[in-house]
Order: sequence, then C-alpha cells, then structure tokens
Amino acid sequence: MQDDDEPRFRRTQDLTVPGDLTRLSVEEMTKLRDRLKAEVERLDAEIARRDDVRRAADALFKKPAG
Repeated sequence: MQDDDEPRFRRTQDLTVPGDLTRLSVEEMTKLRDRLKAEVERLDAEIARRDDVRRAADALFKKPAG
C-alpha cells in the first residue's frame, strides 16, 4: 500500500533523453543508454513479479468447473 506522504516516483538519476543528441558525447550517450537499460530490466522484473502474483491469485480463486 502506498503511503500518501511518500512520493510515487523517486528521481535518483537523470534518465531524461534530450531531443538533440548531437550535444551529447559518445561517453554521455553510452552512460545514458546503460542507465536506461538497467531501468527497463528493473521494470521487466517488477512486471514479471506482479504477473506471477496475479496468476497465483487467479489459480487460488478459480471457480471449479461444473
């Protein structure tokens, strides 16, 4: 359950992709790409965890056939 006083999103690092990539160095783009990949992996893991919980709940509350 979410605490109302706790922010829903926490900014721990800047994941903003600028519109004009020509202003970024290759090193900056590489670091940004790596941070974005890590966040995608974190999101995928949480989605999989929630899918597992949903399937378990569905199986638990499934009505018997007939």
